[in-house]
Amino acid sequence: MIRTMSEAERQLLAETERDQLSGLDEDDLLELHARVRRARNKYSKLYRRRAAEKVGEVGGRGKAYGQNQRDRDKAEVFEDALARVSRQVAAAAKQAAAELKAERIEAARSNGSGPAAPPPKQPATPKGRARVHQKTTGGLKKDADSRAKGVRRQAKRDNR
Repeated sequence: MIRTMSEAERQLLAETERDQLSGLDEDDLLELHARVRRARNKYSKLYRRRAAEKVGEVGGRGKAYGQNQRDRDKAEVFEDALARVSRQVAAAAKQAAAELKAERIEAARSNGSGPAAPPPKQPATPKGRARVHQKTTGGLKKDADSRAKGVRRQAKRDNR
């Protein structure tokens, strides 16, 4: 199968070998993943299109199956390569996430998560009697009148 591939396709497949993948960082792996996915999609589409054309020519899907072997094989080879790269991307992403989590935990521990300093003490309340505030409605005479009405009302109730 590899003999039927172009030099660029062979080089792309060589980049997906395990020893080649181990030296790549996450960004390079993502770029390689995109290239392999494009190649896989190309041959999958070619296979489907050509197989659909052959069905009409030979009179059935079963007969057309064997006549498009090369595109089907290429799509499968690139599918396997994509699986290898995907596993490596997942491993790199997991490692990067673990490193980031460790950095954040270390930063939180070093900075502390509690208050920076104890709250300042409130000044002591002065000794003695506090002022008493009376509720007023707007004037001394009016307040006296209101109190007198309340006293008269209460006296009226008490006399019942």
